Amino acid sequence: MRVVDSVFRFFESWIDPFKPRSDYEPPNTLLAYVWHYVGQVKWAFLALLLYGFANAIVEATVFSYVGRLVDVLTEFEATGDKASGWTGLLEKHGGTLLTMLLVIALLRACVVTFGALIEEQVIVPGFFVMMRFQSHKHVVGQSLSFFQNDLAGRISQKVFQSGMATGDMMISLLQVIWFVVVYAFTTAGLLFVLDWQLGVVIAVWMVVFYAIARYFVPKVREHARITAETGSGVTGRMVDGYSNIQTVKLYGSQIQTEDWVLDAMQVHQQAIFKFTRTLTSMRVSLTVVNGIVISLIGWIAVDLWLSDASTLGSVAFVMALVLRLHLLSNRLLGNLNGFFRNVGVTQNTMDLVAHPHGLKDAMDAPEFAFDKGEVEFRDVHFHYDKLDGVISGISLKVGAGEKIGIVGASGCGKTTLVHLMMRFFDVDQGEVLIDGQNVRHVRQNSLRKHFSLVQQDVQMFHRSVFENIALGDPDACLERVQEAARQADAHAFISELKDKDGREGYRAHVGERGVKLSGGQRQRIAIARAIYRNAPILVLDEATSQLDSLTEKTIQQNLLKQMSEKTVFVVAHRLSTIMAMDRIIVMDKGKIIEEGTHPDLLKNEGTYAELWRRQS
Repeated sequence: MRVVDSVFRFFESWIDPFKPRSDYEPPNTLLAYVWHYVGQVKWAFLALLLYGFANAIVEATVFSYVGRLVDVLTEFEATGDKASGWTGLLEKHGGTLLTMLLVIALLRACVVTFGALIEEQVIVPGFFVMMRFQSHKHVVGQSLSFFQNDLAGRISQKVFQSGMATGDMMISLLQVIWFVVVYAFTTAGLLFVLDWQLGVVIAVWMVVFYAIARYFVPKVREHARITAETGSGVTGRMVDGYSNIQTVKLYGSQIQTEDWVLDAMQVHQQAIFKFTRTLTSMRVSLTVVNGIVISLIGWIAVDLWLSDASTLGSVAFVMALVLRLHLLSNRLLGNLNGFFRNVGVTQNTMDLVAHPHGLKDAMDAPEFAFDKGEVEFRDVHFHYDKLDGVISGISLKVGAGEKIGIVGASGCGKTTLVHLMMRFFDVDQGEVLIDGQNVRHVRQNSLRKHFSLVQQDVQMFHRSVFENIALGDPDACLERVQEAARQADAHAFISELKDKDGREGYRAHVGERGVKLSGGQRQRIAIARAIYRNAPILVLDEATSQLDSLTEKTIQQNLLKQMSEKTVFVVAHRLSTIMAMDRIIVMDKGKIIEEGTHPDLLKNEGTYAELWRRQS
């Protein structure tokens, strides 16, 4: 077993699927896209190519032994040696029979074993995973708008399918299609040697087969792509419904949701109909041609035997070889079905995976160098691809350590403003500067690590509470996590948590998007995450909107300690949250219409004062 394990490990170590690259973006044309990944491990696919060639030669040779064996036995019987049994047969033809035995029992087994090891131990666990990992690395770097404009289930399905579809496509191409091509040419060669008429028939068959394939292949490939696209749409709608199952049940919209999925499934079914009609037409056409060819070759072989131009063994050899070719052509048809499905899926995943990043760092972009935390917006415009601007000509300077409150009606651009500061989107016009550095000209990751963000819509992972608080810190310690939780008034309820697998406290998992926690609990964990990170620029976007007044007051007192040396932006509808800010910005329709301290704004009797009176 140790020897077998060593052989497996040897082949399994050929590909490192997680080897880092400087650039994970693939080309967006099909052949270039496939070669981008295949070219990284081309020697593995070259080995598969060699296997397909060797396997075809061995298979053709094995079937030639049928005719040879008939001739040997016929000759042995004709010379009157049959009575001598195995002894006489081995004395006269032992070398021939031994060669056949070694090829069939040993060489064929070695070739097939090599092919199985390449496919199952190298390509499936290595190439499949490598392509999925690299696709994920590229997709996860896309902008927020990329994910906002698509279904998460659809994106994840395409990323996961990428490796399997492309890998299966290459395996079908090199292990089956290539095998049949080599076998067909080998068969043609062997039959040409036997009689030129037989060789010509096989050559004509190959030309007709190619013509039929060339006619149907583009149609099959396009229908396969459409089928894959509509299939991912079905999955995306299912995941969308599952992700919002509480809302579906609350509003009694199961039927409506099912209809939404049903519509996608019906579209998918119609795409399948068109795809399978094309496949059926191709299979019937090739089957008719195969029947004609087999009948013609059988007639020629018998005619040659009747005219004493060939032996009975030759007839057996020809028919065995041609019937095997017929079986392989049927196998090829079945594999072409899967091959073109995988071509369609690969093309479909390519459209998503190879999508260029909307927000790209320049090749020579430097790391962001934090100094004091001064922020400046210079005549910033941004419109989210809308006709009217969400941000329209905002200019604002925020000093290092200054605390800014931002208020205004829903949709006025408050959250968008801070998102532009963190470069979740690029401005359409103007500049956002932090410590004098344009955020578009520095590396995104180096910029964002200087921010802590708490949002009203808390984003949590189906991981432990500990991992959710210490997110991004591979060296996190429990004591520091617990201290951050205490400051967020979260330690008490966290200590009492227990999940379905028996994990307790900070080890308990919170469910997908934190669904096992209340809104206030999720918000407190998000605040703990921001406190733990302790970044120099703090952004609170309706960070305490789901907390009761007493809890909010406790947390605010702890946050004030955290804010002492930080530049802070607080977006809030509840004006009591921002009364103590150094300056308050009032926004309306993407513009700043008022700014000042809380007392100053009340004296101005403007929009802020009106909002204050309403809330008071």
